[in-house]
Amino acid sequence: MGRGKVVLQRIENKISRQVTFAKRRNGLLKKAYELSILCDAEVALIIFSTKGKLYEYATDSCMDKILERYERYSYAEKVLISAESDTQGNWCHEYRKLKAKVETIQKCQKHLMGEDLESLNLKELQQLEQQLENSLKHIRSRKSQLMLESINELQRKEKSLQEENKLVEKQKVQKQQVQWDQTQPQTSSSSSSFMMREALPTTNISNYPAAAGERIEDVAAGQPQHVRIGLPPWMLSHING
Repeated sequence: MGRGKVVLQRIENKISRQVTFAKRRNGLLKKAYELSILCDAEVALIIFSTKGKLYEYATDSCMDKILERYERYSYAEKVLISAESDTQGNWCHEYRKLKAKVETIQKCQKHLMGEDLESLNLKELQQLEQQLENSLKHIRSRKSQLMLESINELQRKEKSLQEENKLVEKQKVQKQQVQWDQTQPQTSSSSSSFMMREALPTTNISNYPAAAGERIEDVAAGQPQHVRIGLPPWMLSHING
């Protein structure tokens, strides 16, 4: 049969209490030793009996070193906890301040929108009116400035477009001039050839013997043959001579 559940409470019997203390103490010291060996941990164990007797265990018998390390860690943790507590207190205070500011801003915004005016007296209403007038002045001034800047920008763009149009027109005129210069020599050559053909005289040649292959009847009939031939000047001078 297994053991029954042990009730954790003070053992009233003195002898039983001493026996249990000795057994549990030895078991606890053994567990501390095993933990330091198996897990390569620094373990320090301190036990005081009811009579004030000290029982201790420390890894590598360095109890002072482990206790000093414990004190440093404990002090640093206390400082950190204290700082966190102060920070938390500051955060709470800051939160309350920010909450009050937000509520004030929301209230002013409602007043500017013309809401919740019942709680304002005459002086506060006059101050609100003056504030709105000043705001309108700033808004109109900013609006005028933006409109003036927009007009200046449009004028600058217009001037730039005009300059571009002038440049395009100039390039167009130059291109037309080049095309005219290229076609002008061809026109002059054609006109010269036409004038030369018109200037050449015509010569009537008649009563020449019939060439080979012509009909004898035409020649015998004595009908003159009129031929208009355009001859160059040197041939005309030879014939006339």
